[in-house]
Amino acid sequence: MNVVVALDEPRGSALAEALEDEGLSVIATWPSETIARSLGDPTAEVWDVLRSAEALVLPASRAALTHGVVGACDRHGVRIVALGERAGEARLARAFGLADPLPLAVEGWRLAEAIRSGSLAVRAVGGERGRVVAVWGAHGAPGRTTVAIELAVETARTRGHVALVDADTHAPAVAIALGLADEGPGFAAACRQAELGGLDAAELTRLSLPVGGADGIVDVLPGLNRAARWPELSERRVASALEACRGWADVTVVDTAASLEADEEIMSDLDGPRRNAATLAALSSADVVVAVAAADPIGIARFLRGYAELRAIVGATPVVVAVNRLRTGPLGIDARGQVRRTLERFGGVDDVSFLPLDPRAADAALLAARPVGEVMPRSALAQAVRRLVARVDGRRGDEEAALIPLGRERGRRIARPARRARGRGEDGVRSA
Repeated sequence: MNVVVALDEPRGSALAEALEDEGLSVIATWPSETIARSLGDPTAEVWDVLRSAEALVLPASRAALTHGVVGACDRHGVRIVALGERAGEARLARAFGLADPLPLAVEGWRLAEAIRSGSLAVRAVGGERGRVVAVWGAHGAPGRTTVAIELAVETARTRGHVALVDADTHAPAVAIALGLADEGPGFAAACRQAELGGLDAAELTRLSLPVGGADGIVDVLPGLNRAARWPELSERRVASALEACRGWADVTVVDTAASLEADEEIMSDLDGPRRNAATLAALSSADVVVAVAAADPIGIARFLRGYAELRAIVGATPVVVAVNRLRTGPLGIDARGQVRRTLERFGGVDDVSFLPLDPRAADAALLAARPVGEVMPRSALAQAVRRLVARVDGRRGDEEAALIPLGRERGRRIARPARRARGRGEDGVRSA
């Protein structure tokens, strides 16, 4: 059996020698990205060698395992054997319909046995449909993008593969907050492919950018790099793209815009583009909506005006209300109580999650262009987001249980004399 090994040295030569010892014929040993770099040159020597091969061993990296490489191997009848150990590498292999990768340090006899037995053959992609979580908030920058990013990162720690989609057609900011290049195709390209019927797991993997740790625990589909491109995110395109995301990720978190007006009602051409179509489509497609309110009198008033419209759009879809940047300054000492009573009296909201004002953690995350959960995982904001994730997942019991150890731990770490604790509200902010 003829085998091509596309691995960087020294692992490539070592594995090629081990496969030769097992009776396989290694006809070429290349650097890992050789095939991907040769896609634009049909006269390259790579293709003559690949036509004679029956199996290709390469790493499950985004640079080596690409849509073009998989297509070329399919045309030439070459079986792909992916190597990798990280969760992101396994997700990439599954996206192309491959079996889970073998470890990079796999023994030669084990790899040879797997190649001969055909246990690494391409498998069908499919399975349980993922969930869509839409993050919405009223006008005035209540922190929708920050909450969406932190929600995605913390969800990925317990729910596997998570995608983060920026569907804001007014002020997209996910790419900027995470230090990603927003000149790539992103979510707009995914929507175009969905309309053409060509959006699958492999294409979504190609269009996305990994974020979070060495693995890239969250795959991000950046938003529009210019707000004027909003007509590209039509309602039908967005709904189709999010449906494709269900088969790609376990959870898809969507950052939306604030406006909820169905603006086609004031247009003479009812079939024309609508700027708020992406937000409405995301909310209609969501399994749960996280509604974000700013913890100040103006933010709460704006939220209550928009909350009624939100409820009319989402119907029976569960809505989790999160009050962001809680502090005593604009609301008095009993900040939580003030917000709870106001939302319950004027909005009928009797269950609220609170995210504290944590400028130190938020500023550190912006400076590093990384999520707060990575930069300061023990910060008050990161811990509050974990409890919010429990609510979004429906694990209310876990959320309540999480409050006890966090409180005890905090008491041990920052114990102070009683006189130093006076004058603080229940959210930990010193009052005047």
